[in-house]
Amino acid sequence: MQDVSEILINKRIKLGLTQKEFADAIGLGIDGDRQVRSWEKGEHVPSKEYVERIEKFAPVSPYHQDPSKKYNFGFIDLFAGIGGVRIPFQELGGYCAFTSEWDKFAQKTYKINFGHEPSGDITKLKPDEIPNHDILLAGFPCQAFSQAGLKKGFDDTRGTLFFEVQKILVHRRPKAFLLENVKQLKGHDKGRTLKTIVDVLTGNSEIDPKELAKLDMSKEAKKALGTKLNYWVTYKVLRSNDFGVPQKRERIYIVGFDKDQFPENFDFESCFSYPEPVKEKVKVGDILEKNKFVDSKYTLSDRLWSGHKLRKQMHVEKGNGFGYSLFNKESDYTNTISARYYKDGSEVLIDQADVKKNPRKLTPRECARLQGFPEDFIIPVSDSQSYKQFGNSVSVPVIRAVANKIVMTLRKASLVNTKKTVKELIEGN
Repeated sequence: MQDVSEILINKRIKLGLTQKEFADAIGLGIDGDRQVRSWEKGEHVPSKEYVERIEKFAPVSPYHQDPSKKYNFGFIDLFAGIGGVRIPFQELGGYCAFTSEWDKFAQKTYKINFGHEPSGDITKLKPDEIPNHDILLAGFPCQAFSQAGLKKGFDDTRGTLFFEVQKILVHRRPKAFLLENVKQLKGHDKGRTLKTIVDVLTGNSEIDPKELAKLDMSKEAKKALGTKLNYWVTYKVLRSNDFGVPQKRERIYIVGFDKDQFPENFDFESCFSYPEPVKEKVKVGDILEKNKFVDSKYTLSDRLWSGHKLRKQMHVEKGNGFGYSLFNKESDYTNTISARYYKDGSEVLIDQADVKKNPRKLTPRECARLQGFPEDFIIPVSDSQSYKQFGNSVSVPVIRAVANKIVMTLRKASLVNTKKTVKELIEGN
């Protein structure tokens, strides 16, 4: 029987993880890398709990795709983050032909889980560098439109990144796309920002050259604005807690189909509809570890907890509802987890009265569950980075529900579901 230290070393090295990264991935505390080092040297033996975690840990990238196999359709994953949008489309038989993500820590998590490193800055990529594909996926940056951000929209560089998506749509003309963003996009600038996006996608836009010159985007993107698209476009705000995720997270999902590639008179209105909420009810306790087993590093210090309570009281006196939010295993859902969660965890704190401790932050694995990521998804980065990554990511079950609807529509039009080699997918769209 193979020794646990050999299993640990083999898996860690095969995945290209350092001892610190492996320690973070299996949920060890602050000095986790020292523990891993001692286990590998045989100086100490892991507890039964950690032996099980090591044995269950994926020996290879859990979502790696074999390019020698045949697939139902090809897709690309832009502003990919850690791959939350990709997973459901891969489950439906799609092959990811290209990925773009600029953040080096997100690239690391993506590579560990999918077996390849994403390309970097999309503004520096020429459309010819991106292979053909059937479906374009893009959770384009939302800070420019978000409640927590500056709300500058297209006046913000991140807001103009939408047009980098549009340049690829113009050049490659995929059969369908899915764009995801914060719900505030719908009302931003009294609805004019979303109208501009829809007009560009449907081919109804008339861009003022003077306004165009002001936008900070690549030359290829500006050039593409002169070419008309012809997509049927629809959008809707969906809530994560309607799809089996105990989190009140609202996002807008924009779906489009290229009318030029569908049969004449195809009835998009009747063939595509957004998914209905599921009847399955979940509680916050479904994603939580038992408090007594959670590392003490996640428990708020007396000083931080006192500060939270003081700020909350100040807000109460001002007559607003700002301040920390406390949840327990019986709560129906949490607030939206954000990229800033690593700072103080105030939007989602877990009650620990049962173990007579101050409230605690969610662990990274609990954050993964709160977003609906599978249990075998590897978290190879620090707590701070993992909080940012899951806070910036998507609720996988919502994407799964929308993905099913998109692929079903393409099947109705006989535009996918014919097994093809990877070469056929990326050369003959």
